[in-house]
Amino acid sequence: MVEFDDGRLDDAEALEGADRLLRPLAEAGARLRREAAAAEPVIASLAGEERPRAVIAVGPEARLLRAVLEPVCPVPFVAWPSLGLPGWVGPLDHVVVLGGGPQALTCVHEALRRGSRVIVTAPEDSMLARQSESRATTLLPVSSGDPLPAAIVALAALHEMGLGAPISPPAVADALDVVAAESGHVLDIASNPAKALAIELADSQPVIWGGSVLAARASRRIAEAVRTASGRVALAADAAELLPIIAGSRPRDPFADPFEASEEARPALVIVDDGYGDAENDEQRDALEENARVMDVRVCALAHTTGSTMERYATVLAKGLFAAAYLQIGLGREHRR
Repeated sequence: MVEFDDGRLDDAEALEGADRLLRPLAEAGARLRREAAAAEPVIASLAGEERPRAVIAVGPEARLLRAVLEPVCPVPFVAWPSLGLPGWVGPLDHVVVLGGGPQALTCVHEALRRGSRVIVTAPEDSMLARQSESRATTLLPVSSGDPLPAAIVALAALHEMGLGAPISPPAVADALDVVAAESGHVLDIASNPAKALAIELADSQPVIWGGSVLAARASRRIAEAVRTASGRVALAADAAELLPIIAGSRPRDPFADPFEASEEARPALVIVDDGYGDAENDEQRDALEENARVMDVRVCALAHTTGSTMERYATVLAKGLFAAAYLQIGLGREHRR
């Protein structure tokens, strides 16, 4: 196992070398404002459209859109994971395409062939934008490869079409700015929660749980980031899947040398909390934390329980992504992609 050096988290040279990791996270709020402003005139033009029979979303954040809209959308909302579209999609339906790639192009071509209304998020000069151009298509222009701003722009468009709850991109951007300020590289370990979490995860196998639908979505994104950052196993799953891992962890050796690296990492439980859990979620959380206490498994929290749904989601996600970046820096992997 590669040794984690927490001194790198406050080392100016190491942090300068990690600029490509930290700068995109720090600029997330500004990036969202830019994307939302560019799409605003197009979004305003969508008011008063006829309600569709159903909405089908495809692309990297299709499941995020479903998690946000499914409880409030007045028509069925489907996040479609496969190449192509369901056989029943036709002229009465809206197809939302997020991002590029072969799946996006295939879905756009299929939707237009069937006469569906199409909403696309893509750069104006992209192949997807060019090939989706039609009288039935609305292009929501985005300029970056960041999937979160594209999803928020799409949510704002769907609200304008009467298919979702209001969303405030500026408020979400402000929330991202707060995380960036709290997690900035100039803050030392003692006052930077993202660096502190990276240290807690440094010698562990993170198992990540989120109780609500959106917290679970954020936990999966954070687990992906931790795997990329560390090259180690990181699992996001339901409580039923995580409990056996915690219960089966080896006992902590009280006589082990704390400065000696171990080849076998113990689990560390990360609780992602957006304040939207129900009674069943509370029971699952209690079971996870009690098992962690009995097995002497470290418990870490990523929480934000105020603001709108997307403010909470964006905040806990950003906190986790910053921690993953600092984990990568502490392991000396900041130049790896």
